[in-house]
Amino acid sequence: MRLTPRGVQAGARLYPCVIGRGGISATKREGDGATPVGRHRIVGCLYRPDRMPPPVPWARPIRPGDLWCDAADHPRYNHLVRAPFAASHETLRRADPLYDLVLLTDWNWPRAQAGRGSAIFLHRWRRPGFPTEGCIAFRPDHLHDVVRAAPPGTTLIVPLLAGRATALA
Repeated sequence: MRLTPRGVQAGARLYPCVIGRGGISATKREGDGATPVGRHRIVGCLYRPDRMPPPVPWARPIRPGDLWCDAADHPRYNHLVRAPFAASHETLRRADPLYDLVLLTDWNWPRAQAGRGSAIFLHRWRRPGFPTEGCIAFRPDHLHDVVRAAPPGTTLIVPLLAGRATALA
């Protein structure tokens, strides 16, 4: 897969997407809202079992209490953790559908470097043109297609592209 100015190319298909509000960056930092340049491997898939059946056999359910640590100074930085968890984190089991289906990448994982930026997910977009915090987001039906086309080990190439974070909508 490859990010292009028009979306993510996966095989013969082109999927419109949105990227981080900070655009694309070769110097990704925690909180900058940028999508990092690089070759990112797909390392997993998470889904909400109360909202959909398993999308692929290798998907793991998001359980109540599943969180993602985004505290750069914590030993579990950029890893799945469980509640209760006192350090800064993001809730994976959200009230909205944003994380109902998530592909995990190996950005700054499994040996996270403090401050380099936590999880870069492929997930559902809020709406066309609305940027993410650094992730890559798709229309819901397109996300399902991408998940089926991207088993673990699939590479997502993010080149340094000129443009705005909403240019890919």
